Amino acid sequence: MQSIRQVFIVDREQISYLRFTLESYDGMAVVTTIGPDPGLIQISISPGCEAMVLELLDSLKKDEGLRIKQVPKIKST
Repeated sequence: MQSIRQVFIVDREQISYLRFTLESYDGMAVVTTIGPDPGLIQISISPGCEAMVLELLDSLKKDEGLRIKQVPKIKST
């Protein structure tokens, strides 16, 4: 199965913290930056881990003040 890819905008200063936190859960998700846009990242989530990653992101927002927003997928026509 392929990983699920979701795009987010996050404060540039918080990208490293987010990357280290998510990737510390071995095999759950990988964070990569996208292009020249500041703060645009992609999170590649292992199959079956989507709910856990979203719960972790929600917890980081509430407890750690992480400023992150998911970019909605654009449907192709």
